[in-house]
Amino acid sequence: MTDIICLLDAGAELGEGTLWDPVAQRLWWVDIWGKAIHCTDPETRNDRVFSTPDYVGCLGLRSKGGLVVTLADGFYFFNPAANAYEKIIDPEAHKPETRFNDGKTDRQGRFWSGTVFEAPPRPTEYIGALYRLDPDLSCHCMVEGVGSSNGLAFSPDSRIMYFADSQGGFVWAWDFDPATGDIDNRRVFIDFRPTGGCADGATVDSEGCYWSTLPESGKLCRFDPDGRVMRTLVLPTSIPTCCEFGGKNLDILYVTSAKLRKLTTPLAGALFAIDVGVKGLTLPPFNG
Repeated sequence: MTDIICLLDAGAELGEGTLWDPVAQRLWWVDIWGKAIHCTDPETRNDRVFSTPDYVGCLGLRSKGGLVVTLADGFYFFNPAANAYEKIIDPEAHKPETRFNDGKTDRQGRFWSGTVFEAPPRPTEYIGALYRLDPDLSCHCMVEGVGSSNGLAFSPDSRIMYFADSQGGFVWAWDFDPATGDIDNRRVFIDFRPTGGCADGATVDSEGCYWSTLPESGKLCRFDPDGRVMRTLVLPTSIPTCCEFGGKNLDILYVTSAKLRKLTTPLAGALFAIDVGVKGLTLPPFNG
């Protein structure tokens, strides 16, 4: 039986954006709707919280120090020591109905983040996109027609990029060019339509398998490189949202969750630590 430990009963409105810092041995993660960035020490369970001026989507370490993040309205640099934000670019300034959501760096140090349509009570419109921010701070639209950007991950050899549209029911795979960051040959990697589920935050382990949170079923699944389910864990919370490997040996999978302003069930919005018996990979900092 796999031990699932509640590391922090944070009560996050919408926990997401897990990122392991291998130097500081800290887990960074975000509470999107709570407008907060968390930095958690798994050993002491000390959790430092930084307020954000708007909804925060995702983050990455930066080679020059601090973090690169997306807030609702675009890409920013974040200096935790000063709690200061420096705007880089908003490629969707002309789309007030979207905000930035899931993302991370690729293995070459570019930063990726995608947008989600969020304008209740209007039905979903597929006007979001996935963007790549290069070290020279140029921004490139890589995927269009997205309802809710999620599930971004890269294979260990940087030859495949995975990306999910949580509103569309698919996880897609692309051929990835590590030298240029270009993508090609989109195909279906996982089709959730038969089960009515969807993928949320995801990562890839050292064996090339894809781990995804499934928020509608309270599960965490491991898929092989052909998209077949290898393992399913039922979590002690209703809405798991994102996952990433960390720890001294990169053998702990950290999982965020959400209460979505409505859940009062125990551990809704908590942060979990799971020894899943396989190691992960660290992502390099953003090179810009």
